[in-house]
Amino acid sequence: MTLLGVRGWGLGVSLTLACVAATCLTSTADAQRKRARNADRYDDTFRKYSKRFFGPGFDWRHFKAQGMAESNLDPNAQSWVGARGIMQLMPNTYQEVRTKNPLIKQIDDPEWNIAAGIYYDRQLWRLWQSDSVEADRIWFTFASYNAGRLTILRAQDTARTHALDHRAWKSIETVAPRMRRWRHTETLDYVRRIEANHALLDGDGRLKQERGASSKERRPTSP
Repeated sequence: MTLLGVRGWGLGVSLTLACVAATCLTSTADAQRKRARNADRYDDTFRKYSKRFFGPGFDWRHFKAQGMAESNLDPNAQSWVGARGIMQLMPNTYQEVRTKNPLIKQIDDPEWNIAAGIYYDRQLWRLWQSDSVEADRIWFTFASYNAGRLTILRAQDTARTHALDHRAWKSIETVAPRMRRWRHTETLDYVRRIEANHALLDGDGRLKQERGASSKERRPTSP
C-alpha cells in the first residue's frame, strides 16, 4: 500500500469513527429527551392533587419525587406484595382512600393512583403535626407511607429511651438499627431516595440534568 493509500485509509477510519460518535451522541440526546418527556408526563396531575389535598403553597415536587422512588413513575408497576401503580398503593389502602373519596376510580388509572397516594400522604401528614419537628414532618410522613405509622411511633419510643429528640428525623435514623421487626434499611433508603429525587428537580419540577437548570430548594410549608 502506498503512503497516499495509508493516509486515505486512516482518513476513512477517522470519518467512520466520527460518524459513529455522532450517531451515539444523537441516540443519547434522543434518549435523554424521551426520559425528560416521560419524567414530566404526570406533572400536572401531581400539581393538581398536591394543591387539592395540601393547598397551593405546598411543594408538589415532593410527591413527584416520591413517585420516582416508588415506581420510577411507571403506571404499570406492581410489587411482589401486590402494591400497584405510580404510588405503589396496596389494594386495601386504595379501597380505604376510595371510601372517603368516591370520585377516585380505578387503581390502575395513573391520575387516580397519584390522587390516592397524595391523599394518603395528607392523612399521614396531619397525624404528624404535633409529633415531629416541622422541618422533618415530610420525612415522617414518607417513612409512615413506607413502613406504617405504628412502626415509626415505636422508633420514637426507642429514641426517648436513649434521651434523643423523638420528634427529629435524625433521631429515628440513629435508633433504627436497634429496632426489631422493622426492615429499617428499606425505609431509611426510601426516604433518602425521595430527598435525592427532590434535589434532582428544578423549580418547575423538571430534571435538572435534562434542562441544565438549577433552582433554589424550597422547604415544605404547612397547608
